[in-house]
Amino acid sequence: MDTLWLFPPPPSPLPHPPPLTPTPDDPCEGELAVPRDGKSRRRYRSRSLSQSSTDSYSTSSYTGSSSEEDEISPREKSQRNSKGSSDFCVKNISQSAFGRREIEIAEQEMPGIVALRKRAADDKPLKGAKIVGCTHINAQTAVLIETLVELGASVRWAACNIFSTQNEVAAALAEAGQPVFAWRGESEEDFWWCIDRCINTENWQPNMILDDGGDTTHLMLKKYPAMFKMIKGICEESVTGVHRLYQLSKAGKLTVPAMNVNDSVTKTMFDNLYSCRESIIDSLKRATDVMFGGKQVVVCGYGEVGKGCCQALKGLGCTVYVTEIDPVCALQACMDGFRVVKLSEVIRQVDILVTATGNKNVVTRDHMDKMKNGTIVCNMGHSNTEIDVNSLRTPDLTWEKVRSQVDHVLWPDGKRIILLAEGRLVNLSCSSVPSFVVSITSCTQALALIELFNAPAGRYKSDVYLLPKKMDEYVASLHLPTFDAHLTELSDEQAKYMGLNKAGPFKPNYYRY
Repeated sequence: MDTLWLFPPPPSPLPHPPPLTPTPDDPCEGELAVPRDGKSRRRYRSRSLSQSSTDSYSTSSYTGSSSEEDEISPREKSQRNSKGSSDFCVKNISQSAFGRREIEIAEQEMPGIVALRKRAADDKPLKGAKIVGCTHINAQTAVLIETLVELGASVRWAACNIFSTQNEVAAALAEAGQPVFAWRGESEEDFWWCIDRCINTENWQPNMILDDGGDTTHLMLKKYPAMFKMIKGICEESVTGVHRLYQLSKAGKLTVPAMNVNDSVTKTMFDNLYSCRESIIDSLKRATDVMFGGKQVVVCGYGEVGKGCCQALKGLGCTVYVTEIDPVCALQACMDGFRVVKLSEVIRQVDILVTATGNKNVVTRDHMDKMKNGTIVCNMGHSNTEIDVNSLRTPDLTWEKVRSQVDHVLWPDGKRIILLAEGRLVNLSCSSVPSFVVSITSCTQALALIELFNAPAGRYKSDVYLLPKKMDEYVASLHLPTFDAHLTELSDEQAKYMGLNKAGPFKPNYYRY
């Protein structure tokens, strides 16, 4: 049998989905535009909190690690790890010991990626790969980063979200010698500076990209086009980033092959559905201490993320409404027992609003003006475009900081809404995601990188590809031993009858799980 990271030639690229509509203020004419945070002035008052109160509601990290009150920017600090290297920028390198414990805990719940590391370590399938990564930086992704290094890669890493970084984990990676440029609470300028430091450095030329949202692809294509042409492959795991890759491909601007990890079965079903089903409850509880029983909730979007959110909220006694543009998804919601409505029909009565569409301006200022006092507003999509937060940054509204990633926005009549993570991804800003699910996604990403890096010339053209079905099945098989699961094997007669190879793949590419 061929080695695990060599697969038969891929099928033809999937048809391109319709492009996202460009907006006038997008700096890149829509094809890879990344939303900016609004800079308009607004009143903002901070409630006095004890340090312990702030720490109690940080993400799953040790006490005090994610405080946003550090006056000195990491960019202004001079830090070195124990080996004397300063090729990193994190909040505080002295937190590395705590971060190492977080990573060790995560590894215990990530059997698949650890097993892949052990199986492929001797072969070093990524030897010579120079990967620039832009993902969430937490204990789970640290396990992926260290796996890529163990498999022979050289990496440089930045965060794809300004609020999701675990500072102590970033410190642990930096202490281990990995160039990491990320800290919790980056400014917009810091965000792009960190990615730029990963891409542009002396004596290091990236040849692979691992992206979550398309930000690294965006910056390299626009600022370093010659460098972009040297890339062997891109691995993208978010809905937003995949849309942007398809836009580039349709416009003839994608000059390298790319793997659409987001639409692989092991990503869509397990990360988007099962992970969000657990993390939506965790993040809302940690941020607001809300009681779910009897609450009226509207979930915008009934894709895999929306399905997970609806299942969890319904299970805890909420009355759940769904908004949808797609009649197929709307019909699924109806068959699952949810009422499909327009947002304007229920906006005055809901207690909690969750967006999960990947679109922009799903919730507008007009919607928020009509919300009742105390409504909780949050986003489960990748980008911070779904809730029009910039429309709330006006002189007539007062922002009141309650705790980390929780703001009250007060109207002149005394009404307030509770906005979580300023409209950014709430589960990774206000809580965390299950390590086991990240193990599944990490395996998929690692195998996609291995496949693209080792593929012979001509196997992949400059387009966007789905992962081979065999790869999805292999990732799933790595995780079954955790449950003491035993697969049934086909007999020769059964395999012949079904027209299958006994080793798989067991489903055609068009099969919907």
